[in-house]
Amino acid sequence: MKIAMLSPLSWRTPPHHYGPWENVVSLLTEQLVAMGVDVTLFATGDSLTRGTLAWVCERPYSEDPSINPKVWECLHIAEVFRRADEFDLIHNQFDFLPLSYSGFTDTPIVTTIHGFSSSSILPVYQKYSKRTYYVAISEADKCRELGYIATIHHGIDLAQFPYRENAGSYLLFFGRIHPDKGVHEAIEVARRTGIPLVIAGIVHDEVYFKEHVEPHIDGSGVKYIGSVGPEKRQEVLGGALALLHLIHFDEPFGLSVVESMACGTPVIAFGRGSMSELIRDGGTGFIVADVNAAVHAVGRIDSLDRRACRDEVEERFTCQHMARRYLDVYQRILDDRENHRPWGHYENLLERDDHKVKEIIVQPGKRLSLQKHRHRAEHWTVVSGVALVTVGEQETLLKPGQSVDIPKGAVHRIMNPGNIPLVFVEVQMGDYFGEDDIIRLEDDYGRSP
Repeated sequence: MKIAMLSPLSWRTPPHHYGPWENVVSLLTEQLVAMGVDVTLFATGDSLTRGTLAWVCERPYSEDPSINPKVWECLHIAEVFRRADEFDLIHNQFDFLPLSYSGFTDTPIVTTIHGFSSSSILPVYQKYSKRTYYVAISEADKCRELGYIATIHHGIDLAQFPYRENAGSYLLFFGRIHPDKGVHEAIEVARRTGIPLVIAGIVHDEVYFKEHVEPHIDGSGVKYIGSVGPEKRQEVLGGALALLHLIHFDEPFGLSVVESMACGTPVIAFGRGSMSELIRDGGTGFIVADVNAAVHAVGRIDSLDRRACRDEVEERFTCQHMARRYLDVYQRILDDRENHRPWGHYENLLERDDHKVKEIIVQPGKRLSLQKHRHRAEHWTVVSGVALVTVGEQETLLKPGQSVDIPKGAVHRIMNPGNIPLVFVEVQMGDYFGEDDIIRLEDDYGRSP
């Protein structure tokens, strides 16, 4: 199985610090490679992978202001679809823009929807719903107007988040500093409980930070440590008494919630979006309605078993579990498209002991491999379109109603030189009709020896 994995360009894959989508893409890619899947990662040129890296944009645009995001996003996406025929499947992790390219290939496309930034983007997902398979990252984030092939929760690499049995003495906010994320509410909970608060994350709203966060930072009661990279993340998460996730939007998933629980740190969260899918209320944290309830929950945090938090993640939210779920989806799609090929598709019409009949459709400009067979002869009849047929050294142009014989062992090829699909019927005669009787001598799609 050959997979093209399309990652965003905002950050490196995996990211140095912030970059949740890129982080998930990296975890999935590396786990699939470890499972023996042939993955080509389309990401920034400085990205790291044990698969094959393909890139057109050298650096992430969020780290290099000289890079025009729209220009390089277009070039990046176009490169994937230019090479689409090389892959069995394209996994789009790049939001809605690649969907507009989906009509240019017959290669199946899986699109993970990492949340809807706005209802205004929904028309794109609706228009291309027949061209791609949608995966939701939580039940809460599903749109009733779309169909989904699966819901697959994100997974993390447990090795990056060692379990810590003993709780620390501070509360933690971990995420983007933005009104949606509830930083100000976390500060209020810390003030009312008298427990210090550590704030970790990048500033996404400068005005909000200066007006509602910065005035409270004193280095003791409220401490801001900036964006935390992978090397310090486990220490900050594992050392907290609890993670405060007092969000004001419907969170599609919430990686920091799972990462916190992996370290043994329970989570206190407002019950928005996916929180009830991630947190077992009263078991791995508390789901609360307001700041008053959050303050009360802090007073009950010692009643929770930190080991239960870790066990929940081990059972449900590992990158291995995520990769297995995606691999099942890939296989289901490919099994449904068993007779599809880079050049088109075929349908088996009849099979007997000594003959087999197929209808074969070749897309405009495509051609099958230059090949021969040990066990069968073939007879081709064109139904519609035109066919350029090679048998040995001879080339023949066939029109509807015209036929050609392919003797057993003869080197042959068929091409569609027209601008509409070529449809022809193939009658095979011999003692074996398996696809492994195709001996490819030349192939446009990398399938020949």
